[in-house]
Amino acid sequence: MAEDLRKPLLRSASINDGDSVESLPNYSSINAVDAVHDDAVTFSNTRIATPKFNDNILGSSKDIQSNEEVTIDSELKIKLYKRRWYILAIYSLFAGSQGLVWNTWGPISQSCEEAFGWKNADISLLTNWGPISYIVAAVFFSWMIDVKGLRWACLSSMFLVAAGCGLRIITSTPPLVTWLNHLGQFLNGLAGPIAMAGPPVLSAVWFGPHERATSTALAFSITNILMASGFFLGPLLVPDEAKPNCTSGNQSVTFGVDLSNYNFNEFELFDNNSCSNASKAARVTKERKDIMFLLYIEFGWSMAVLLAMLLYFPKKPAIPPCVSASMKRESFRKGLIELMKRGDFWIVCFVYGLALGVCNVWTGVIDVDLKPHGIHQKEAGWIGFYGTVSGCLGSLLMARFADIFSKHMKWIILILYMLGGGFFVWFALICQGIAPSSTAMLYVAVIGGVTALNSAVPLLFEMSCELTYPIGEGTTNGILTLMNNIGGLVFLFVLMAPSIGTMWMNWTIIGVIGVCIPVLFLLKDTYNRLELDEANTEAS
Repeated sequence: MAEDLRKPLLRSASINDGDSVESLPNYSSINAVDAVHDDAVTFSNTRIATPKFNDNILGSSKDIQSNEEVTIDSELKIKLYKRRWYILAIYSLFAGSQGLVWNTWGPISQSCEEAFGWKNADISLLTNWGPISYIVAAVFFSWMIDVKGLRWACLSSMFLVAAGCGLRIITSTPPLVTWLNHLGQFLNGLAGPIAMAGPPVLSAVWFGPHERATSTALAFSITNILMASGFFLGPLLVPDEAKPNCTSGNQSVTFGVDLSNYNFNEFELFDNNSCSNASKAARVTKERKDIMFLLYIEFGWSMAVLLAMLLYFPKKPAIPPCVSASMKRESFRKGLIELMKRGDFWIVCFVYGLALGVCNVWTGVIDVDLKPHGIHQKEAGWIGFYGTVSGCLGSLLMARFADIFSKHMKWIILILYMLGGGFFVWFALICQGIAPSSTAMLYVAVIGGVTALNSAVPLLFEMSCELTYPIGEGTTNGILTLMNNIGGLVFLFVLMAPSIGTMWMNWTIIGVIGVCIPVLFLLKDTYNRLELDEANTEAS
């Protein structure tokens, strides 16, 4: 590792767009960008302080010994490109599209159950394809983003999103519609590793050391706002049709309640004494038409984002934004092995995977949780949307605070977890009838809990990168988000159990937060990457 760090980084004093990759031995670029301008910062004969590792023991942060200064006998240029914000925006649109497609079915579950004859278990499985696919693809895409770079990782992932959306618009007739939508959700889920783990990689490649948490938070915010738009876009385009009370013989049936105890065929629900089969068929036909219109919109949007990414989305800038961005990372295989030995990193994995894994999928199926309390899918969708947007704003605020007042991420995360736990306890007590209940209180409790936990997300990602540097950010965050999806997967599998109800969902999220808080106290936070950048900035 030390030998790799001694290699010259940028040999040429002036680099043009047409320069070959060979002239930049440790910092190659695909889709070359602008030439070096006068505003680039130059480090001449720079002494770069780099962490020195014990070659035999690479287990934890305690193995990092005193800094070793490496003299670079050539000029190292550093520059922040304005286009980094465009790259961030395009990436966020891709990641947000993946989240939007994943979040299609939860907000319109009540309409889908009637239109296609689905049950809660079907909606849960459609949502569950996200974490299932993620587990399948996590290691491969972690390798791709670290070895092949952002461009090919993001392009291939966006193609999977568009392909999944294309399968979903083929038909609206059961049972084929069910199978095609499951396959489409699976393909979309394969894009999850890059959509979830990409922001810290993009921040490391394009942004300066005191912009990284903010840029990561901004990417997550745009992504989550697009995903959350499904909470109101779905119910807006697929309204929950008013369902009248009807009778069939001597049985009285009310639409909107569990029909599992009735033995009805698809349209032969009622006799002609009260409600006609034609009326039922017309309502189902309209619901299917509305659902297909929603799917066409999502397909068109995904194709537009794919085209924009094809036109311009470079692998990295020609000149790195900071010293750490120019440093060669560990090989994927070696980094993965080293990662397994980092105890503090696994603490971050535990608190992120458990609490945020459950919270994310709980938000995605909030309609199922609130339905027994008289909250219809449109209102539940708005609660989920406001909670997600509020979480995005909170994450931006906390990330900017962490960038300005660096090296306090652990305590910010701890405070946010405590606040989130308090709000979810309040929500559970409302649902149990112990605390006073109103729609406004449900709004406040859900939005407060989701905001607090989601505000910690960019800090957890940046903390994991700091703890594991110089292991590649793609490897680190690929494993981190894998743990998140495993937590969500277990939660959704439990939801698929018949007649399990919904109250367990509320107590589960409280329990996982309660377990994470004392574990966070054990975390010994270190800032290897940030200290490298700050030391060399001061030296310049």
